[in-house]
Amino acid sequence: MEIDHTSSKPLHIQAEEVLRKLIDKEEYKNGKLLPNEVELSEQLNISRNTLRQAINKLVFEGLLTRKKGYGTKVAKKGIVGGVKNWLSFSQEMKMLGIEVRNFELHVSLKKPSKEIASFFEIPYENNIKRCVVLERVRGNKEFPFVYFISYFNPIIPLTGEENFTKPLYELLETNYHIIVKTSKEEISARLAGEIIADKLEIKANDPILIRKRFVYDINNIPVEYNIGYYRAESFTYTIEAER
Repeated sequence: MEIDHTSSKPLHIQAEEVLRKLIDKEEYKNGKLLPNEVELSEQLNISRNTLRQAINKLVFEGLLTRKKGYGTKVAKKGIVGGVKNWLSFSQEMKMLGIEVRNFELHVSLKKPSKEIASFFEIPYENNIKRCVVLERVRGNKEFPFVYFISYFNPIIPLTGEENFTKPLYELLETNYHIIVKTSKEEISARLAGEIIADKLEIKANDPILIRKRFVYDINNIPVEYNIGYYRAESFTYTIEAER
């Protein structure tokens, strides 16, 4: 494991490449913990922050799992469904013939959480950058069925004064020449709780589905961190796979 400090390639990229080789070894595939951050940063002669940046990237990709007080290890392989030609919410609803209604729409400026800052590759500690945050409760004419929270990369010159009643990705392309290309998604389930239940007009102990969407542009630059809370009976996720 070596890092070339004379190379023009950023240290965190080199550290990421080292980690990819490391986790491909059989012993780590079988559950052995990776060396701790102190040991590994000393071996590579880089700072812990630089190493952590590389580890965070692989955790986000689902290659590593990290547990506080325990360590970092290779993630167990699960069943992954690939979805091509993904659609925005407005496009999905249009295909289903559903006329979308906005029940709530709020725009604010907020400092990102550690997880969101890591996704946008911006510093978390002492960070003064704020994200434009778009919150929308959407549904059909009769009732709301999804509550969206979207955080946008601070490098995008959004002001918060844009017309967010327009389709979101159309707005980004028209106003800022940002063309989104890739969406990585996570689906989970839980009970609604009081806040989400109030938004979706359901009971606190009703089930909801949570859909996290990580959106990148054509240059693979992160654009949007989106969380959608869906009424369970209103959301079906279909994966088509070919052999």
